[in-house]
Amino acid sequence: MFQPFRSVTRTRTRTRTRALLLFSLSSALFALLIAPQPHAASMSGPAPEIMSDTWINSAPKRMADLHGRVVLVEFWTFSCWNCRNVEPYVKQWYGRYNNQGLDVIAVHAPEFDSERQVDNVRAYITSENITYPVAVDNDFANWNRYQNRFWPTLYLIDKRGMLRYRKIGEGDYAETEREIRTLLDEVYP
Repeated sequence: MFQPFRSVTRTRTRTRTRALLLFSLSSALFALLIAPQPHAASMSGPAPEIMSDTWINSAPKRMADLHGRVVLVEFWTFSCWNCRNVEPYVKQWYGRYNNQGLDVIAVHAPEFDSERQVDNVRAYITSENITYPVAVDNDFANWNRYQNRFWPTLYLIDKRGMLRYRKIGEGDYAETEREIRTLLDEVYP
């Protein structure tokens, strides 16, 4: 008579144990995904080309045309809160350093279906007064060329077209600005 009770108790215990184990594994995986990533200041190699059929605020930009200028490439999407928190800094850097040789290219890579609609991207850019070039990357071709994994991610490219710095996520704004100034101050023959 007590046998079914024991069986139910064991089943509930096993289910709870499995749920706890699954929760622990999920938590550990999440912690790895959000762990701070290296800035990769030692990044090297030529910057991949940014290609898109749709450019907003600009004609298509080519890396060869930007030779001699520092380029900040920002991977973002308009409904990402982290991206929105980084946006004021990107705007400030563009306003402060564009005349000194900094170009910004924002690569809009959508996370949700509504972000794939170019009219929605245009509306956001207009409402937020984003004036630098934006390449729409609905097929994630640029995302993959840069081997990007996170929104937002900033890349700095030096005057020779070489990748030099990567910042994943929010924060470290003073460090990123220092890197921008360092690259602007570099002189190449």
